[in-house]
Amino acid sequence: MITKGQKINDRYEIVRSIGEGGMANVYLGYDTILDRNVAIKVLRGDLSNDEKFVRRFQREALSASSLSHPNIVEMYDVGEDNGIYYIVMEYIEGQTLKQLLKRRGSLTLSEAIDIMLQITEGMAHAHDSYIIHRDLKPQNIMIQDDGQIKITDFGIAMALNSTQLTQTNSVMGSVHYLPPEQAAGKGSTIKSDIYSMGIIFYELLTGSLPFKGENAVEIALKQMKEPLPDLREDNPSIPMSVENVIIKATAKNPKNRYSDSRAMHDDLLTVLDDDRINEEKYRYPYPEHEENTKTIKKLEEVKEDEEKIAEKIEDTEDKKSKKIIIILGIIFTGILLILIVVALVIPKLTVTKAIEVPDVKNMTVSKAEKTLQDKGFEVNTKIKTVTDENVKKNRVVKTDPEAGRSIKKGTKITIYKSAGVKTYTLENYVEKNYNDSMSALQGYGLKVTLTKVDPDNTTCKYIGQDVVIEQSLSEGSEIKKGDSIIFKILNPVVFPDWQNQTQETVSAWCNNNCVTLNVNYQETADESQVGKVISQTRPKGATVKNDDSVTITIGKKSQVVTETKTCVSTTDSTKTKTVGKDETCPTGYKEKTDTTTQKPSDSSTTN
Repeated sequence: MITKGQKINDRYEIVRSIGEGGMANVYLGYDTILDRNVAIKVLRGDLSNDEKFVRRFQREALSASSLSHPNIVEMYDVGEDNGIYYIVMEYIEGQTLKQLLKRRGSLTLSEAIDIMLQITEGMAHAHDSYIIHRDLKPQNIMIQDDGQIKITDFGIAMALNSTQLTQTNSVMGSVHYLPPEQAAGKGSTIKSDIYSMGIIFYELLTGSLPFKGENAVEIALKQMKEPLPDLREDNPSIPMSVENVIIKATAKNPKNRYSDSRAMHDDLLTVLDDDRINEEKYRYPYPEHEENTKTIKKLEEVKEDEEKIAEKIEDTEDKKSKKIIIILGIIFTGILLILIVVALVIPKLTVTKAIEVPDVKNMTVSKAEKTLQDKGFEVNTKIKTVTDENVKKNRVVKTDPEAGRSIKKGTKITIYKSAGVKTYTLENYVEKNYNDSMSALQGYGLKVTLTKVDPDNTTCKYIGQDVVIEQSLSEGSEIKKGDSIIFKILNPVVFPDWQNQTQETVSAWCNNNCVTLNVNYQETADESQVGKVISQTRPKGATVKNDDSVTITIGKKSQVVTETKTCVSTTDSTKTKTVGKDETCPTGYKEKTDTTTQKPSDSSTTN
């Protein structure tokens, strides 16, 4: 009995229970050495007494601990402490996919595809390491608050024998996702996990399971014999390309499924492309029930067979050394017989008719596989990736043997898909030096064109700064080698010759070029210069700089001074007449001794 505060292996302190399962209980724990929270899965007490099960449990756990991927829960430790068998793993704050489905029902198309992309990516990593999950279901998939997926419980389910399975509810949870070949007792392969992922995808989109029943055997029989319900009958808005992924993944015959998880992942990447949404319904290249023609076994027998196989493998390991000499003799004799048969029979055989390899370039991997299989070729499950700037990412670049070659039916063909063109996210280069910006983008292989424009009152603030004032592609755009972008920059601005120009003309030019204008006025006797520029502080051709200023001088009419003199009557001093200074007083008048000067008032204007 595990209790709060209990320490396992003098290191892992039990904080609280966070889940109970058919084979193990899970606790939130605290790693006292590394100072972190962990999840601790402890094997149920009744199972820990089964020596063979414990051995397999530890072997499976150790295999899973070798995986390191963002979409797989990381295992930290596996051990035993006073009969307590435990696995210490990464603690995930979030919920299971099953809990999310119970709360939400079905998910949106984009949510479901995003989740499946993460699941297939994690499983591709596991399959590359030759590890099969065998029990993929929403209960074993965690989703963090930020949407990241974490797959848990690798391979543990296969450690249960038939008796233990029927005693728990775990089989009811697992059988809904159980592939037909596993139900028929043929064991698990990579393609078994693909089937389970197809069922999960179906559940994400519909909120329900495709096969239901009152007990595990009834559900398993439906998995083996009944066709998958038509997804688009209930929801016609789901694209055919999306349903095709589920149809292919959940094929009864493993030959009709994706070659591996990576192929399913790559198909999901392009599933919403415009040229795929209304594609034709996927047709199986092989008979669907080819693999399930034998008598259906009960679920208990399936698990029992797997245990017997495991026991047989273990028992035979000790006998191998005794049989080596006999086996070598048999092999040697067999080789001689084969050589004789080849020498005598092969020359008489009819040459197999050659078939031309179809051109599958630019197809999706799944469509290319089907095309090649329809022609009678076998497709290599290892899809290779090459860089090709002319082929869209994850589309087929070529095959080996190449298209057009005539080869024998059944030849294995390798598909090469495109890694696509490396893309970059465009920055905002406005107000940055255009020479530096050009160099940066040309380094990415972009074609940069400069367009020069005259400034106006909205762009004049950039005058003299040698900066980009506008770019043809917006910030955040995805760019790649060979793309083009246009930078707008300002033409260089120089001061014109304003001689004899009006103040209004100069003021308009300064406003458009963000130049501060100062105006002085100067009297002139030349009538033609009145109201016109007679001088400027910045000479013609001088470069305008940012926040520049200039002073002009405008000619104005001279201020006239009129000198007069007063003439007084010789007979009546109260009578006077005003005449010019140089004029002679009229008869009967004489010049007064004082002179009056009349000056008009001065005025000047500064703009």
